[in-house]
Amino acid sequence: MKSLQALFAAVAISALASACGASADEQPRALPEPVVADAPASGIQTAVLSGGCFWGMQGVFEHVKGVKRVLAGYAGGAAMAAHYEIVSSGTTGHAESVEIQYDPKQISYGELLRVYFSVAHDPTELNYQGPDEGTQYRSNIWYTTPDQKRVADAYIAQLGKAHAFSQPIVTRVDAYKGFYPAEDYHQDFLIKNPDYPYIVINDQPKIANLKRLLPADYVATPVRVSEITAVKVE
Repeated sequence: MKSLQALFAAVAISALASACGASADEQPRALPEPVVADAPASGIQTAVLSGGCFWGMQGVFEHVKGVKRVLAGYAGGAAMAAHYEIVSSGTTGHAESVEIQYDPKQISYGELLRVYFSVAHDPTELNYQGPDEGTQYRSNIWYTTPDQKRVADAYIAQLGKAHAFSQPIVTRVDAYKGFYPAEDYHQDFLIKNPDYPYIVINDQPKIANLKRLLPADYVATPVRVSEITAVKVE
Protein backbone atom coordinates (compact mmCIF):
# COMPACT_ATOMS: atom_id res chain seq x y z
CA MET A 1 0.00 0.00 0.00
CA LYS A 2 2.88 2.39 0.64
CA SER A 3 5.23 1.02 -2.01
CA LEU A 4 6.81 3.07 -4.77
CA GLN A 5 4.14 1.68 -7.08
CA ALA A 6 1.45 3.00 -4.73
CA LEU A 7 3.17 6.36 -4.65
CA PHE A 8 3.15 6.60 -8.44
CA ALA A 9 -0.51 5.61 -8.43
CA ALA A 10 -1.28 8.35 -5.91
CA VAL A 11 0.42 10.94 -8.09
CA ALA A 12 -1.50 9.71 -11.15
CA ILE A 13 -4.82 9.83 -9.31
CA SER A 14 -4.11 13.33 -8.06
CA ALA A 15 -3.22 14.50 -11.56
CA LEU A 16 -6.31 12.87 -13.04
CA ALA A 17 -8.57 14.54 -10.47
CA SER A 18 -7.03 17.89 -11.29
CA ALA A 19 -7.34 17.35 -15.03
CA CYS A 20 -10.97 16.28 -14.74
CA GLY A 21 -11.92 19.16 -12.48
CA ALA A 22 -12.97 17.14 -9.41
CA SER A 23 -16.31 18.25 -8.03
CA ALA A 24 -16.24 20.53 -5.00
CA ASP A 25 -18.77 18.15 -3.44
CA GLU A 26 -16.03 15.53 -3.23
CA GLN A 27 -13.53 17.75 -1.44
CA PRO A 28 -13.01 17.52 2.34
CA ARG A 29 -15.32 19.85 4.22
CA ALA A 30 -16.79 20.30 7.67
CA LEU A 31 -19.90 18.14 7.80
CA PRO A 32 -22.83 19.04 10.08
CA GLU A 33 -22.70 18.01 13.70
CA PRO A 34 -24.56 14.78 14.57
CA VAL A 35 -28.15 15.46 15.62
CA VAL A 36 -28.24 12.30 17.73
CA ALA A 37 -26.13 12.75 20.85
CA ASP A 38 -24.14 10.21 22.83
CA ALA A 39 -25.53 8.85 26.06
CA PRO A 40 -23.73 10.31 29.10
CA ALA A 41 -20.45 8.51 29.84
CA SER A 42 -17.60 8.88 32.29
CA GLY A 43 -14.05 7.65 32.18
CA ILE A 44 -11.92 6.98 29.13
CA GLN A 45 -13.90 5.49 26.23
CA THR A 46 -12.75 3.51 23.18
CA ALA A 47 -13.65 3.94 19.51
CA VAL A 48 -12.42 1.69 16.71
CA LEU A 49 -12.52 2.99 13.13
CA SER A 50 -11.25 1.83 9.75
CA GLY A 51 -10.75 4.05 6.72
CA GLY A 52 -7.81 3.20 4.53
CA CYS A 53 -4.15 3.24 5.53
CA PHE A 54 -3.81 3.41 9.29
CA TRP A 55 -0.86 5.81 9.03
CA GLY A 56 -3.16 8.65 8.02
CA MET A 57 -6.03 7.67 10.31
CA GLN A 58 -3.69 7.57 13.29
CA GLY A 59 -2.05 10.83 12.26
CA VAL A 60 -5.39 12.66 12.08
CA PHE A 61 -6.80 11.46 15.39
CA GLU A 62 -3.53 12.11 17.21
CA HIS A 63 -4.32 15.79 16.55
CA VAL A 64 -7.90 15.67 17.89
CA LYS A 65 -8.90 17.36 21.14
CA GLY A 66 -9.76 14.96 23.96
CA VAL A 67 -7.97 11.98 22.39
CA LYS A 68 -5.59 10.32 24.82
CA ARG A 69 -4.10 7.57 22.66
CA VAL A 70 -4.39 6.28 19.10
CA LEU A 71 -3.06 2.86 18.14
CA ALA A 72 -2.69 1.66 14.56
CA GLY A 73 -3.76 -1.93 14.11
CA TYR A 74 -6.14 -4.48 12.70
CA ALA A 75 -9.83 -5.19 13.32
CA GLY A 76 -12.33 -7.64 11.89
CA GLY A 77 -10.27 -10.83 11.69
CA ALA A 78 -8.63 -13.44 13.87
CA ALA A 79 -5.74 -12.73 16.23
CA MET A 80 -3.43 -15.29 14.65
CA ALA A 81 -3.60 -13.54 11.26
CA ALA A 82 -3.23 -9.98 12.56
CA HIS A 83 0.18 -9.38 11.00
CA TYR A 84 0.94 -6.82 8.32
CA GLU A 85 2.27 -9.20 5.68
CA ILE A 86 -0.80 -11.45 6.02
CA VAL A 87 -3.40 -8.69 6.34
CA SER A 88 -1.95 -7.08 3.19
CA SER A 89 -3.13 -10.08 1.19
CA GLY A 90 -6.72 -8.92 1.73
CA THR A 91 -7.83 -12.43 2.64
CA THR A 92 -7.96 -12.32 6.45
CA GLY A 93 -11.09 -10.25 7.02
CA HIS A 94 -9.13 -7.54 8.81
CA ALA A 95 -9.23 -3.85 8.04
CA GLU A 96 -6.39 -1.49 8.83
CA SER A 97 -7.84 0.38 11.79
CA VAL A 98 -7.22 2.71 14.68
CA GLU A 99 -8.17 2.25 18.31
CA ILE A 100 -8.92 5.67 19.80
CA GLN A 101 -9.07 6.23 23.55
CA TYR A 102 -10.79 9.51 24.34
CA ASP A 103 -12.26 11.53 27.17
CA PRO A 104 -16.03 11.99 26.64
CA LYS A 105 -15.88 15.12 28.79
CA GLN A 106 -13.75 16.74 26.08
CA ILE A 107 -15.08 15.19 22.88
CA SER A 108 -18.09 13.06 22.05
CA TYR A 109 -18.20 9.87 20.01
CA GLY A 110 -20.41 11.71 17.55
CA GLU A 111 -17.79 14.42 17.10
CA LEU A 112 -15.12 11.77 16.48
CA LEU A 113 -17.35 10.45 13.70
CA ARG A 114 -17.70 13.97 12.34
CA VAL A 115 -13.89 14.13 12.04
CA TYR A 116 -13.85 10.63 10.54
CA PHE A 117 -16.34 11.47 7.80
CA SER A 118 -15.19 15.07 7.20
CA VAL A 119 -11.42 14.74 6.82
CA ALA A 120 -10.01 11.34 7.84
CA HIS A 121 -11.19 9.35 4.83
CA ASP A 122 -13.69 9.17 1.95
CA PRO A 123 -16.70 7.08 3.03
CA THR A 124 -17.94 6.66 -0.55
CA GLU A 125 -14.99 4.53 -1.67
CA LEU A 126 -15.83 0.82 -1.49
CA ASN A 127 -12.90 -1.37 -0.43
CA TYR A 128 -10.25 1.19 -1.29
CA GLN A 129 -8.93 4.58 -0.25
CA GLY A 130 -7.03 6.64 -2.79
CA PRO A 131 -4.21 4.50 -4.19
CA ASP A 132 -4.80 1.62 -1.74
CA GLU A 133 -7.09 -1.18 -2.91
CA GLY A 134 -8.53 -4.18 -1.08
CA THR A 135 -11.02 -5.02 1.66
CA GLN A 136 -8.32 -4.26 4.23
CA TYR A 137 -8.81 -0.57 3.34
CA ARG A 138 -12.58 -0.53 3.73
CA SER A 139 -14.60 2.10 5.54
CA ASN A 140 -15.80 0.44 8.74
CA ILE A 141 -17.05 1.54 12.15
CA TRP A 142 -16.65 -1.05 14.90
CA TYR A 143 -19.07 -0.21 17.68
CA THR A 144 -18.06 -1.27 21.19
CA THR A 145 -21.39 -0.37 22.83
CA PRO A 146 -25.03 -0.26 21.71
CA ASP A 147 -24.90 3.52 22.12
CA GLN A 148 -22.05 3.79 19.61
CA LYS A 149 -24.10 1.79 17.11
CA ARG A 150 -27.08 4.06 17.70
CA VAL A 151 -25.01 7.21 17.13
CA ALA A 152 -23.17 5.80 14.09
CA ASP A 153 -26.32 4.55 12.35
CA ALA A 154 -28.09 7.84 13.00
CA TYR A 155 -25.20 9.95 11.69
CA ILE A 156 -24.85 7.93 8.50
CA ALA A 157 -28.61 8.28 7.96
CA GLN A 158 -28.38 12.02 8.66
CA LEU A 159 -25.58 12.51 6.13
CA GLY A 160 -27.40 10.41 3.57
CA LYS A 161 -30.63 12.37 3.96
CA ALA A 162 -28.71 15.63 3.60
CA HIS A 163 -26.91 14.34 0.46
CA ALA A 164 -23.64 15.29 2.12
CA PHE A 165 -21.72 13.32 -0.51
CA SER A 166 -22.27 13.05 -4.24
CA GLN A 167 -22.08 9.24 -3.98
CA PRO A 168 -23.66 6.86 -1.44
CA ILE A 169 -21.88 6.27 1.86
CA VAL A 170 -20.55 2.69 1.91
CA THR A 171 -19.29 2.69 5.51
CA ARG A 172 -20.08 -0.52 7.36
CA VAL A 173 -21.20 -0.50 10.99
CA ASP A 174 -20.23 -3.78 12.65
CA ALA A 175 -19.95 -5.11 16.17
CA TYR A 176 -16.46 -4.91 17.64
CA LYS A 177 -14.61 -8.22 17.21
CA GLY A 178 -11.29 -7.31 18.77
CA PHE A 179 -8.43 -5.01 17.93
CA TYR A 180 -4.83 -6.06 17.44
CA PRO A 181 -2.08 -3.41 17.52
CA ALA A 182 0.11 -3.21 14.45
CA GLU A 183 3.84 -3.74 14.50
CA ASP A 184 5.91 -1.12 16.33
CA TYR A 185 7.30 0.39 13.14
CA HIS A 186 3.78 1.39 12.08
CA GLN A 187 3.04 3.32 15.30
CA ASP A 188 3.37 7.12 15.00
CA PHE A 189 4.59 6.58 11.44
CA LEU A 190 3.30 9.93 10.21
CA ILE A 191 4.90 11.82 13.10
CA LYS A 192 8.22 10.06 12.62
CA ASN A 193 8.21 10.32 8.81
CA PRO A 194 6.48 13.60 7.89
CA ASP A 195 8.40 13.92 4.62
CA TYR A 196 7.81 10.36 3.40
CA PRO A 197 6.26 10.80 -0.08
CA TYR A 198 3.16 8.68 0.62
CA ILE A 199 2.53 10.70 3.80
CA VAL A 200 3.05 14.05 2.05
CA ILE A 201 0.64 13.21 -0.76
CA ASN A 202 -2.08 11.28 1.05
CA ASP A 203 -2.02 12.12 4.74
CA GLN A 204 -0.53 15.53 5.54
CA PRO A 205 -3.45 17.21 3.71
CA LYS A 206 -5.88 15.46 6.08
CA ILE A 207 -4.28 17.07 9.10
CA ALA A 208 -4.24 20.45 7.35
CA ASN A 209 -7.94 20.01 6.60
CA LEU A 210 -8.67 19.12 10.22
CA LYS A 211 -7.01 22.34 11.34
CA ARG A 212 -8.73 24.43 8.67
CA LEU A 213 -12.21 22.93 8.70
CA LEU A 214 -12.68 21.80 12.30
CA PRO A 215 -10.44 24.12 14.30
CA ALA A 216 -12.32 23.52 17.57
CA ASP A 217 -11.34 19.84 17.35
CA TYR A 218 -7.70 20.42 16.40
CA VAL A 219 -4.72 20.42 18.74
CA ALA A 220 -1.30 21.33 17.39
CA THR A 221 0.74 18.93 19.51
CA PRO A 222 -0.16 15.33 18.70
CA VAL A 223 -0.48 12.62 21.30
CA ARG A 224 2.20 10.00 20.62
CA VAL A 225 2.02 6.27 21.27
CA SER A 226 5.73 6.30 22.06
CA GLU A 227 5.17 8.74 24.93
CA ILE A 228 2.28 6.86 26.55
CA THR A 229 2.58 3.69 28.56
CA ALA A 230 -0.98 3.63 29.83
CA VAL A 231 -4.14 5.67 29.78
CA LYS A 232 -5.47 6.56 33.21
CA VAL A 233 -9.17 5.81 33.67
CA GLU A 234 -10.74 8.35 35.99
